Amino acid sequence: MNTTARAFAPAAISSFFEICDQTSDGRPITDLEDVGARGGGFGLQKGVLTEVTVSPSKINRIQVSINGKAAPEAQTTKTTLQTLLSSVQGTYDIFVDHTIEAPIGAGFGTSAGGALTAGLALKEALDLPLTLNQVGQAAHAAEIQCQTGLGTVSSLTAGGGCILVVEPGAPGTCIVDRIPLNPEYVVVAGVFQGIPKKTVLASPERRREVNRYGRKTLEAILSEPSLENFLDCCWRFAQDAGLATNRTAHLVDLARKAGAVGAAQNMLGEAVHAVVLEENAASVEEAFKQVLPKRNILKSKIDCQGARLVGKT
Repeated sequence: MNTTARAFAPAAISSFFEICDQTSDGRPITDLEDVGARGGGFGLQKGVLTEVTVSPSKINRIQVSINGKAAPEAQTTKTTLQTLLSSVQGTYDIFVDHTIEAPIGAGFGTSAGGALTAGLALKEALDLPLTLNQVGQAAHAAEIQCQTGLGTVSSLTAGGGCILVVEPGAPGTCIVDRIPLNPEYVVVAGVFQGIPKKTVLASPERRREVNRYGRKTLEAILSEPSLENFLDCCWRFAQDAGLATNRTAHLVDLARKAGAVGAAQNMLGEAVHAVVLEENAASVEEAFKQVLPKRNILKSKIDCQGARLVGKT
């Protein structure tokens, strides 16, 4: 008999980050629960809705689709489920259907959202005795192993809004805070293209610059934890760390002139997210249309709940 469960995770925009995968003397951290990132960003009401259908089988088999197409490349999702299944008696045929509303590979946290929601839905479908943090730890480790992220899962398990990961690690290890937001704010994002994470994580010089300015950015935000200061500091981080481009600089300028509170660059992506009162959102969208096709512009309210289950049949 088939059992189906569904879970949702917000798209998780990262606005700045500091890579935390080495000790102070440069040795790799071997415990994946201690690996992660300091940073911050926003959860969006547009995100990842995942449906997991399980049925008894002679062997464990996992198939994944993304927006209706087979996705054998979705290794972070598969690794998460394989980890959870390793302690389960019985074997299952598992079909995972991700519906993703945000751009993939451009700093919207879709790999983390997909892995976490798949884990939550599997937990519900099989009635596994697991907490949110325990499911999150499996997804966090999978992100690191598959090199699709470092700390996004932790932010998704900690709620939504404007999120600050002030100490790195897996859910249950990290420390997360938030800047309270007016619910009338929305995010308008404009996307040119993604930036491969490996180009940043594999370069020692780039890592040093990211970490140097990432730590300074967190300190500057915590000294004045307002939305305006957060966005200003994050845009300065993108510039100082050498990640900003002429195209993202132009979008940030357009957003500010159109009435946004502020704007910053997605980490990692050649993309910009602007925060604006809903009454001014259309003006920012029109400004972005000067340089981007409509399909590359995303508008969403800010999510304040984080990852959650949404049903079982």
